[in-house]
Amino acid sequence: MALCTPTKSNPTTSPPRVTPEAWLSALPPALLLSALILLAYYYWFSLADRHLIFLYYHDMGPRVPSTAPFSPVTSSRYWMTGLVTGGIVLSCDTTLNWLLGRLRPQYQPPPWLPLWICSAAPLLIGLPWVTMTVNSPTLPALNAAQVTLAALAGVGLALLPGKLAAREPRKLILLAVDGWAVAGIILGLTYLDRVGQLQERGLTWPWLLVGGGVGGAIILLLKMPHLYRWLGVTLPESKTLFAAGLSAAYLLLPTLHHFVFTDGYYYFSGRANFFSQSWPAQIAAWLIAVGITVRLTRLRRT
Repeated sequence: MALCTPTKSNPTTSPPRVTPEAWLSALPPALLLSALILLAYYYWFSLADRHLIFLYYHDMGPRVPSTAPFSPVTSSRYWMTGLVTGGIVLSCDTTLNWLLGRLRPQYQPPPWLPLWICSAAPLLIGLPWVTMTVNSPTLPALNAAQVTLAALAGVGLALLPGKLAAREPRKLILLAVDGWAVAGIILGLTYLDRVGQLQERGLTWPWLLVGGGVGGAIILLLKMPHLYRWLGVTLPESKTLFAAGLSAAYLLLPTLHHFVFTDGYYYFSGRANFFSQSWPAQIAAWLIAVGITVRLTRLRRT
């Protein structure tokens, strides 16, 4: 989720420059954040029982013939840790910034870009080291790279709403509602390639289920401007809206699944719960969702 910006901008105004002081202010919290993330990964990959948290050799029925350590489903569980990490960072960072903004009226969070880059630098070294050297089996370079990239993307997305939480929490609440609606569109389009499977499993009218979810999300998004105007809050841009949807769909939902819907085992979900079965289908779903979001943003401003 990103900062809501005014609908009109001055084309002659250049974007604000990140000062050296901003980089210095971002360094301590970034180092603390990266240290905590590395500790979490060290626990997951070195100390925790991998048979539990990554479900090694777990029977998932005939559709998933293998759950060995480097089978497709298990390999996806490794990089799904990055999304859960992002969800944890999003929840904690947003709450902390909201609290500091209430306790200190002049508080300004570190700018997003320096904070993310300063956090990412130690993770680029530490995450491959942890995943490729500790416990057994150690991850090959490709799996370690996937884990690292997923974590960097998750943390980058998670840090976006910090300033909004500190300075404009009312705007953040409205954006969060919008984000869950956009997440409904993203996931609804993602699940289109599974309609046949849902029918085989006896689910009645899967098209109606998917279409109803997407349609309901669109209706909610078209109704939300009334609440924005009533509260005197600026409507978000399409990129802000889509980032909020990505945060809900790919950070908060995997984190909720990890902590609430795993029967106390706290295992990591495979990609199949949140992504299409093929990456081309997933990319198509994202592109369509972007198009819908851009169109809805224009309609909301009329």
